[in-house]
Amino acid sequence: MDKIVGPGNAYVAAAKKLVFGQVAIDMIAGPSEVAIIADSTADPVFAAADMLAQAEHDEKAAAVLFTPDPDLAREVAAEIRRQIKPLPRKKIIQKSLSSFGAIIITADIDEAAALTNLFAPEHLELMVENPTNALRHIRSAGSVFLGSYTPEALGDYIAGANHILPTEGTARFSSPLGVYDFYKRMSVLSFSRAAFENLSEATRHFARMEGLCAHANSVQVRCKSGKN
Repeated sequence: MDKIVGPGNAYVAAAKKLVFGQVAIDMIAGPSEVAIIADSTADPVFAAADMLAQAEHDEKAAAVLFTPDPDLAREVAAEIRRQIKPLPRKKIIQKSLSSFGAIIITADIDEAAALTNLFAPEHLELMVENPTNALRHIRSAGSVFLGSYTPEALGDYIAGANHILPTEGTARFSSPLGVYDFYKRMSVLSFSRAAFENLSEATRHFARMEGLCAHANSVQVRCKSGKN
């Protein structure tokens, strides 16, 4: 076995940490999270439902709404209070939202996108009038869901995109699991004698600066050689 990939709970994450270095892993996944960027065209019922859906994962799940519309912010908050009442995992949701939930009013959609890029969420929903245009401003998110009828739950179960995603801000520098994770590369170098001689002096200079005389000598012996 050379690489271990796949989702899991905190115990799976701990096991991956233990074996990392002996084998490769895809990532250390943290608690699940969703960010929603919504404008005045968004349905507060949908936004609230999706925040609740994320929060029911566990008490450390995060659900954050960014919107420039104060009225929408108030309506989403009211919808959360209404929709949470009959949910079986109500206590988990309440703990999650109280610790890691937020509704943030921004100056505009551009600021919402900028804050989202800093957050770098696992899931991002764009509930805006033109989600394709808004997507151009997003640089860091694990999986992006465009429009009001692309809820994150589709991605969890049936949409088809890989759902092993970077969490806890790691979308700033990593990507969802994909076929490229099962590729590896090798560097291959080849120098002619003329090309070698062009760089030999600089190579010896760097080697001597580091005090690695055998490195310098491995170049020097070739400079003295009459072989091609």
